[in-house]
Amino acid sequence: MVFFLTKRLIQSVFVMLAVAFLAFSLFRYVGDPVSQMTGVETSVEDRERLREDLGLNDPFVYQFVRFTGDLLKGDFGYSYRTRQPVAEMIASRIPATLELGLVALMISLLVGIPAGVYTALRPRGFATQTILMLTLVGVSIPTFVIGIMLIFFFGVQLGWLPTFGRGGTVSVGGWETSFLTIDGWRSLILPALTLGVYQLTLTMRLVRAEMMDVMQSDYIRFATARGVPMGRMYFRHALSNTMVPVITIIGLQFGGVIAFSIVTESVFQWPGMGLLFLESIRFVDIPVMGVYLVVIAFFFVLVNLIVDLLYVLIDPRLRISDVS
Repeated sequence: MVFFLTKRLIQSVFVMLAVAFLAFSLFRYVGDPVSQMTGVETSVEDRERLREDLGLNDPFVYQFVRFTGDLLKGDFGYSYRTRQPVAEMIASRIPATLELGLVALMISLLVGIPAGVYTALRPRGFATQTILMLTLVGVSIPTFVIGIMLIFFFGVQLGWLPTFGRGGTVSVGGWETSFLTIDGWRSLILPALTLGVYQLTLTMRLVRAEMMDVMQSDYIRFATARGVPMGRMYFRHALSNTMVPVITIIGLQFGGVIAFSIVTESVFQWPGMGLLFLESIRFVDIPVMGVYLVVIAFFFVLVNLIVDLLYVLIDPRLRISDVS
């Protein structure tokens, strides 16, 4: 276990360095931040002075080393647009994005796993064909279209739910949460459904495919021949083995939900990291964009590490081989 954990941590460090390099390199070509920070009346001398103060005239290698060193020290720099510490800007948006992603993931799991099991056990039923058709339609429609449709139906036509914003929040230990207010939950429903539709479809189809494959295994046939009760065979033997590969996808789903919440946050004006990233692109706020990608990469790396550890705990074969 120690060797496995050390190996994964070393790999994670190299992944983070690669992401930091790519982020820093790409954002050098998105535009000139000085042009966004100054007006047409600003003199050339003032522009050059500002560029020098921001360190934009330094060699690329020196800028990257400084950027990486500051990240390792926990210094994320300052926004070109607002002059606020980037760490504070990101920290204020993380709760909204994490809560949105968590609820979307819960929706996909609570609906997707039972639906996957049901469609696997009754592959030719009318309900199964209906579910498969609906999920195919859901995954084929772009996320922003789903969001607009939900806004139009539940927000405009019925007037049941808010169509934008986060609603009421409560501060708990510095964490602004929507989970403790009714208004917060009402504002969370539509964006979470929008974000969870694709994840729900992926979860359902993966569980269905794995469940159908496991049901054809020899030990399931042997259990059937022995007269093992169907409920015990389905949910204790078949489903437990089905969930081993599904855990990886679930972990990656959460990272994907956090990373790809940009569209949903834009449609619903949800004050999360995705909306902050879009605003930073508009104003060529390079420090915010770079730190955002590094934070998203950190979430992916952390989730992958947790999934790998769960694999070791679930599958005894990996512990025996020491995951070499």
